[in-house]
Amino acid sequence: MQKLIVIAGPTAVGKSAVALALAQKINAEIISADSVQVYRGLDIGSAKPTLTERQQIPHHLLDIKDPHENYTVAEFQKDAAAAISDIAARGKIPLLVGGTGLYIRALVWGFAFSESGINQKLRQKLHAIAQKEGNQTLYQRLLEVDPQTAKKIHPNDLRRIIRALEVYKQNKLPISEQVRQTPQQPVYQTKQFVLTMQRELLYKRIEKRVDKMIADGFVREVQRLLARGVPPDAKAMQSLGYKQIVAYLLGQIPLTEAIELIKRETRRFAKRQLTWFRREKNNIWIEMDHLQAFEAAENISAILAGNFQ
Repeated sequence: MQKLIVIAGPTAVGKSAVALALAQKINAEIISADSVQVYRGLDIGSAKPTLTERQQIPHHLLDIKDPHENYTVAEFQKDAAAAISDIAARGKIPLLVGGTGLYIRALVWGFAFSESGINQKLRQKLHAIAQKEGNQTLYQRLLEVDPQTAKKIHPNDLRRIIRALEVYKQNKLPISEQVRQTPQQPVYQTKQFVLTMQRELLYKRIEKRVDKMIADGFVREVQRLLARGVPPDAKAMQSLGYKQIVAYLLGQIPLTEAIELIKRETRRFAKRQLTWFRREKNNIWIEMDHLQAFEAAENISAILAGNFQ
C-alpha cells in the first residue's frame, strides 16, 4: 500500500511553513489539498505558497484551473492520486497539505464518485421548479429516489438537494449508493497530522493574516480577476475572502465592512475545520502554541521515523 503523509488543520495555523520544513527533512514533495489554491490568479486571498517556496520544494495541484471553471472533489481525487503515483515513482514521499477536509477524506478513503459532471440545463430546470413550487417539492423528489441522502440534507439546503437530484438523474445511481461503494478501509497507508492552536492565538493569527492580505494587494487581485471577465458568481469568486471583496468592488458594502466580514467568517471557518478534523480517525495532533515551524517538522519527522517504516 502506498504511503502518504498528511498535514491538515485550520486556516492560518501554519500548515504551509511546517510542510515546507518537513518536506526538506524527509525528501518529500507537497500536494495541495486546498479548494481555492487550485485556481490561477487566486494567490493572495488563498495564501498560496510563493514562487520562492515552490522553488525550494515541488508543489502539486496549484494553478491547475482557470477561475471561471468549476473544480470538483472527484477531480481532486483523480489528480491527487496521479500526483502521488508520480512522486512515489521518483523515489520521493508524497506529502498532502491543506485544510479542505472533504478533499483529504475523499482521497484517503477512495470515495466512489459517479462519472457525471455539472449539467447546467438540468440545474436551471430544477432551480425553476424550486422558484415556482418551493424547495419542498424538490426535497420530496429526493426522498423518493434517495431517502438516505435526503435524511442528511436540510429541506432548505437547495444547493445540495439539486446536486443530489442531478447525480441521480444523470446516473440513475443515488449518492447513497456511491457512499456504500466506498472502501471501508483507507486506500493509502497514511499518517495524518493535524496542527492546532489555542483559539485566542489562532484568531489573532487570522486577523493579522487578513490585514496582511489587504496590505499585499488583495483588493487589486480581485479587481484584476473581474477585469479579466471572471464572473462575480463563479465558484472561485464565492470563496471566503473573495466573496467579500467582490461585494465591496460591486458597491454593495464598504471596504471596512468587507474586511471585518472576512475576519469573522474566517474565524468561523477555522472552527468548522477543527470540528471536522476531530471527527476523523487516527489523527496525530500537534499543538502549535509554542512551536516554530521547524520544531513542529522535527517532531513530526521523529514520529514518522519511529512509526512509519
